[in-house]
Amino acid sequence: MTQRLEAGMPAPDFTLFDQDGRSVSLADLRGRKTVLYFYPAAMTPGCTTQACDFRDSIASLEGAGYQVVGVSRDEPAKLAAFRERDGLTFPLLSDPDHAVHDAYGAWGEKTNYGKVIEGVLRSTFVIDEDGAISLAQYNVKATGHVARLRRLLGVDA
Repeated sequence: MTQRLEAGMPAPDFTLFDQDGRSVSLADLRGRKTVLYFYPAAMTPGCTTQACDFRDSIASLEGAGYQVVGVSRDEPAKLAAFRERDGLTFPLLSDPDHAVHDAYGAWGEKTNYGKVIEGVLRSTFVIDEDGAISLAQYNVKATGHVARLRRLLGVDA
């Protein structure tokens, strides 16, 4: 089991490719509060719901100083199609070998239809301007998660 992150811990550094094949690193995100969320697979029902909830909340999140970044194991071309199909306005990063998922504790054992498997643990992290974790949430539900997150962060709809 990968170690879980907690508030106050430094966010693990990373460099991944976005939906357009551009390199994005944690250092590039510094200076603004970041909502970094890990989801199982682009264009699946739950992941689409969650991504669209972030899309629909982006104005209020950005107004409160947050940027949103999604991470999955999907290749950049699939992320580009997902972003285009659903009008997503935030970066989607590709972590095909799940190394960044591992570093954030967003990969591990879970139960799927009564079977124990290894895979993505739907998780969200809020990273402060200096690169420290200010909130870590594991095993979140796709539906309603963004609304709960906004309440926790004090961000109006």
